[in-house]
Amino acid sequence: MTVALYTHRACLEHDPGSGHPESPARLAAVLEALAADRFALLDRIEAPRASREQLARVHRQSLIADVLDGDQGNPFRRLDPDTAMSAGSAEAALRAAGAVCAAVDMVIDGQHQRAFCAVRPPGHHATTQTAMGFCLFNNVAVGAAHAIAAHGLRRVAIVDFDVHHGNGTQDIFWTDPNVLYASTHQWPLYPHTGASRETGAGNIFNVPLAPGADSAAFRAAFEDTLLPAIDRFAPELLLISAGFDAHRLDPLANLRLDETDFRWVTERLVGLAERHAEGRVVSSLEGGYSLTALRLSAAAHVAALLD
Repeated sequence: MTVALYTHRACLEHDPGSGHPESPARLAAVLEALAADRFALLDRIEAPRASREQLARVHRQSLIADVLDGDQGNPFRRLDPDTAMSAGSAEAALRAAGAVCAAVDMVIDGQHQRAFCAVRPPGHHATTQTAMGFCLFNNVAVGAAHAIAAHGLRRVAIVDFDVHHGNGTQDIFWTDPNVLYASTHQWPLYPHTGASRETGAGNIFNVPLAPGADSAAFRAAFEDTLLPAIDRFAPELLLISAGFDAHRLDPLANLRLDETDFRWVTERLVGLAERHAEGRVVSSLEGGYSLTALRLSAAAHVAALLD
């Protein structure tokens, strides 16, 4: 089976302002990398919009209304010091969350075994009620809730290797035994959550990495803690919050990974999905703020999904 690539041109229209790290150039760099001949087998699909019903499974109506129905007369507004909206942001946010839901449908229906959602804005900092950390809706959380509500799945694993802890995803599923959340991230660093003692209902697994941590520390976190936890959970679907800002070139953090580490962890996660989930993996772009690192890392990640 082919791997699906979900994206939409609207995701390039979200503009949080000149000089903002989460710029449209990020997605353009990823799409440029995935235009190479070795990715010719990707099935390229236009991301649909998420429905309000899908969003409401993980977000309060107040947040949905603020993002989608906020001050229509103001083409640019800040939701917090880091998170801004432009005229194209609501549509981009709908397409980003909708991509993950559509990819979940595709892999569960067997039309594709794996999918990568090249979308923005990212999502994993958005909590039940708050947009924050460059994120409007929590795309992966919306997809996980959709898998449970629309397809009756009972065990969905979310793996997050973004350099920043996915506080929003953890918040949303803190007491939900149907969802396992597993994260590596730099500590200390924004958003200052993700200590190893944060375990939810026994379904949360955090492995903080010290500034300067390298490939060995990252791989040990997965080998010793996260991969065994996922294996015990035996997920029916595996979702990935694919942030590439733990790369050594990234300007916003201090880990020392490179693109081979992202390929390695993707291969290991695909192996677990083959064992437990009929190979079903849906990955969605999160952070990554060096364009060079983004090109290299996204290519390595998607190549592993294809293999």
